[in-house]
Amino acid sequence: MSDRNETPHLILQQLGQKKCNGSAESATENITIEQIKAVVSKQESKLTGADLSAMCREIMGTCVAMRIKVEGMDAREAIQATKEGRFNEYFA
Repeated sequence: MSDRNETPHLILQQLGQKKCNGSAESATENITIEQIKAVVSKQESKLTGADLSAMCREIMGTCVAMRIKVEGMDAREAIQATKEGRFNEYFA
């Protein structure tokens, strides 16, 4: 298990799980933008994004590696949706 201050651990903590299934095909874990923002608030000093949206995309990148869906979609799709502005109401 990773250090308790590392992003994967904080994501699992937000999900209330000790581990995820790690399968892209049968991914059951789903994290919300609000939960991602909570991780960002704990990791802000370690993130390089220029604004909240960019920092959230960094956390979503970790979700890609962990095979966790974001708002019900593949994390890659969620990153693209964030770039397109579909989640702007969360970053106002």
